Amino acid sequence: MPARTTITHAEGAPFDSGLRAFFAYRDLGIRDATGGAFGAHVIRAVPGEGAKAGWHTHDVAFQMVYVLRGWVEFDYEDIGPVRLAAGDSVYQPPMVRHREVRHSEDLELLEITAPASFTTAAAVPPEGR
Repeated sequence: MPARTTITHAEGAPFDSGLRAFFAYRDLGIRDATGGAFGAHVIRAVPGEGAKAGWHTHDVAFQMVYVLRGWVEFDYEDIGPVRLAAGDSVYQPPMVRHREVRHSEDLELLEITAPASFTTAAAVPPEGR
């Protein structure tokens, strides 16, 4: 059966727990609409919780993040530390080692991945980091 047009509305949409306990995730319905080929979430910082993720990788074919509100700092093995603010985006190559360093209390971002489900694994920090 072909995919159907899928709509989600922001008003009253639930944010649930997910990969990181310091974030809350709103599923945009893309996983179900594409049979798991793609995933999309709006991710919000949980107030009072800071970043706790160490170096890690994601086994994905595609991953991008677009900051909707606030700011976030990441550290990537290939380009080093970056700070992203509202309107900024990052494409994270498959299996790139990275970590989230810190984020604002009001952080909200959009994440799109392919596939929707993927493995996250702890990684050894790059030399000198």
